Amino acid sequence: MKETIIALLDEALANLKQQGVLPADVAPTIKVDPTKDKAHGDYATNLALMLAKPAGKKPRELAEALVAALPESPAVRSTEIAGPGFINFFAATDAVAQVVNQVLDAGDTYGRSLIGAGQKVQVEFVSANPTGPLHVGHGRGAAIGDSICRLLDATGFDVTREFYYNDAGAQISNLALSVQARAKGLGPDDPSWPEDGYRGGYIEDVASSYLAGETVDADDRHVTAKADADDLDAIRAFAVAYLRREQDLDLKAFGVTFDVYFLESSLYDDGKVEDTVAKLVEGGHTYEEDGALWLRTTDFGDDKDRVMRKRDGGYTYFLPDVAYHLDKWQRGFKQVINEQGADHHSTVTRVRAGLQALETGIPQGWPDYVLHQMVLVTRSGVEVKLSKRAGSYVTLRDLIDEVGRDATRYFLAARRADSQLTFDIDLARSQSNDNPVYYVQYAHARVCSVLRRAEADGKPFDHALAMASLALLDADQEKALMNRLARFPEVVEHAAGNREPQQVAQYLQDLAADFHTCYNAVKVMVDDDAQRNARLALGLATRQVIRNGLDLLGVSAPEEM
Repeated sequence: MKETIIALLDEALANLKQQGVLPADVAPTIKVDPTKDKAHGDYATNLALMLAKPAGKKPRELAEALVAALPESPAVRSTEIAGPGFINFFAATDAVAQVVNQVLDAGDTYGRSLIGAGQKVQVEFVSANPTGPLHVGHGRGAAIGDSICRLLDATGFDVTREFYYNDAGAQISNLALSVQARAKGLGPDDPSWPEDGYRGGYIEDVASSYLAGETVDADDRHVTAKADADDLDAIRAFAVAYLRREQDLDLKAFGVTFDVYFLESSLYDDGKVEDTVAKLVEGGHTYEEDGALWLRTTDFGDDKDRVMRKRDGGYTYFLPDVAYHLDKWQRGFKQVINEQGADHHSTVTRVRAGLQALETGIPQGWPDYVLHQMVLVTRSGVEVKLSKRAGSYVTLRDLIDEVGRDATRYFLAARRADSQLTFDIDLARSQSNDNPVYYVQYAHARVCSVLRRAEADGKPFDHALAMASLALLDADQEKALMNRLARFPEVVEHAAGNREPQQVAQYLQDLAADFHTCYNAVKVMVDDDAQRNARLALGLATRQVIRNGLDLLGVSAPEEM
């Protein structure tokens, strides 16, 4: 319906240009939005206010001219001019109801489009250091990142999901030393425990498995423990593989998979870090000071220059990040989205500066970033801080075990990434209308229940009769629900373009509210066959859109609750 009104307004503009009412070079973006108050119509536009100045007319005067220039359409029952010059459109019932047919005809593809035209896009997310179980922050990154991938796929992009393993550097060394200490019988309270060692109970699990000579499968690699507590290299390799496997299991329980697992260590093994340093030096963007090698990142918008290679010869963390992103570009990914925690904010400028300094044609502002804020987990209004498994933080697996995968994914993706999130365990577990995921899933299950009742009463859904009777869906609550269904494709497109899956979550809550309101106001199982089947069709369409929307968030659509 929205597209129909835009097309009608476009024709009205053309007519007014021909009449000389509007300049020929005026090319506005026509904006049509659903009204908040249905007493003011189904849709409204501010086009007259936008064009009043170039037309040299008062907004209401131009609005009258636009309405007069609108071609006749069976989709529009009437129009009215409101306020300073808004144009309100009242849709014909037949036109509004056709969305039911469109949804049922499209099925699982309703809301999908080919806007992306098969363009390649890589989304890197989670990318946790393999030094312990995934925490709640990683879970938020997983929920948001995976939902972004689903949205991009739904809008026609060729999406690659990538996980970057930081399996090199000081943190991995601390991990190896911690496991070695455990393997030698030391505990975190021992005076000789590594100063920056990891203290979670999982370290003891890794050490026990290592001493038992276990074999660990992580992706396509098989690592067998040597059971030698003095072989630090062997311990390091086993510990990384063990914790990578644990993280993979956490993500599997969360319903998240990846196409590519990229190891930081491969950048050193393949010489890409050294090659990147050489290119930066060759480009004249480096200098040596106090025994360290610096990159002039201030030439590219950073607030100060950054050390690339420390005095001891080791590289700072941002240098391999630059090499890694150069590798992404060389793999043909002209669109890259990195979903990371807000603590990576400072690395955005540095990585982009390093890429610009390489002078490889990479555009400014590449790659894109989506940064999420921290998650506060509460129970009974009190913050939950510790995990038996991790020892110092709440793990993703803790949340899944507490409230289930669906609630965890929905809650973690349902707020803007740049806003802090309080994860209320009690709310997530509750079966009440205050719980947003329960509220949405219940709407889906409620439709299924009505259909089962219709079958049990010997009045199964008649598709042909329903499609012939859609004009009977003329109650205000039915029209509001159908207008909401019609917005779904636009919501998907907008959420994908802005990398904001929370828009889908909010839409689903609004859709569920419209459905529950309609269900309570309009009786479905009436004696009239045409009326009943039309209303069953509306329920089926609602169920389909809820299922399609929940799938974009990686959440299931149960048939019974």
